[in-house]
Amino acid sequence: MSAGLAVIGCGARTPVGFHRRSSTAAVRAGISMMAEHPFLIDRFGKPIKVTRDAGLDPQLQGFERLLALAIPAAREALEPLEPFVGAVNAPKVSIVLSTGEPRPGQGTGTSASLADALCDDLAAFVHIGRQMHWMGGHAGGIVALETAARLLAEGEADMVLAGGVDSYLFRDTLEWLDDNEQLHSEDNIYGFCPGEAAGFVLVTRADTAQRFGLTPLLSLVSAGSGIEKNLIRTEDICLGEGLSKAFLAAAKPLAQEERIDRVVCDMNGERYRGNEYGFAVLKASKLFRDAAAFEAPADCWGDVGAASGPLYVGLVAAAEERGYAKGPLSLVWASSEGGRRAAAVLRRWGGA
Repeated sequence: MSAGLAVIGCGARTPVGFHRRSSTAAVRAGISMMAEHPFLIDRFGKPIKVTRDAGLDPQLQGFERLLALAIPAAREALEPLEPFVGAVNAPKVSIVLSTGEPRPGQGTGTSASLADALCDDLAAFVHIGRQMHWMGGHAGGIVALETAARLLAEGEADMVLAGGVDSYLFRDTLEWLDDNEQLHSEDNIYGFCPGEAAGFVLVTRADTAQRFGLTPLLSLVSAGSGIEKNLIRTEDICLGEGLSKAFLAAAKPLAQEERIDRVVCDMNGERYRGNEYGFAVLKASKLFRDAAAFEAPADCWGDVGAASGPLYVGLVAAAEERGYAKGPLSLVWASSEGGRRAAAVLRRWGGA
């Protein structure tokens, strides 16, 4: 996989901000939007704690809610291409999209329907190339980046808009999480706070960015994935096999002496995820400058599922823009309940 891929745009819609900059600033400030759901209660008879998009009607459900999250985030990521709208030489943009894994409240056709509707909307702004989609869960947004990198490296696309969209705030989904004892509450401190969000990243080759006069935000060094067989909500003990493989694959292009300066991940309060990360770090400890100093934005915007990875790229880009990056190299990672693990390494544009 090429190490010369440029991130030229990022977009976000989260419970802590309607745009990337407001969302990243809120996370930087430690602002949390965890609050009681307006009308849904858990099995203990108490309001369910969630993080939700304040701009959306709480009654809005299903496909329409996901699309309302996706469109503004995707359009924001495409803003660098505004000068080329309607131009003959406008680049063709392929779309790679992940949604949450199939579950109650979200059927198996969700990703296809959402991708079609999103492409219909974006066709007014850019020339749409290939369209790819799947229901990949937490790791899905980073797998979208991995796919984007492959398409670009193989010359199958000019630019790729890779993203994830997810929402747990559907009645059937929240009831299912409650039945599985996964909701965070005073009675279940190891549960997570369900949220919703959309995140998109616009990626291209370095030479293409230069040809169109676009200023990169970051370099996507590499992305990698793995499969974990010992899953959450089973009796099996997870030893971090799949996650460590994702770490090592994403870091493969790095020089032997290089170390990851910053780690952003989807740990959400569930004990399983903490244990998994601990074992994975033991298997790949030489990659990190300080693996214990990880950041988990779920403390602010809740668990946002498939949107996680692309949103983390936005956090890394903000740190570079604002000058508070810990160092030139960052790693983002996420773990899907179905077993997929994914990680990506990002580098400050221009090197150290």
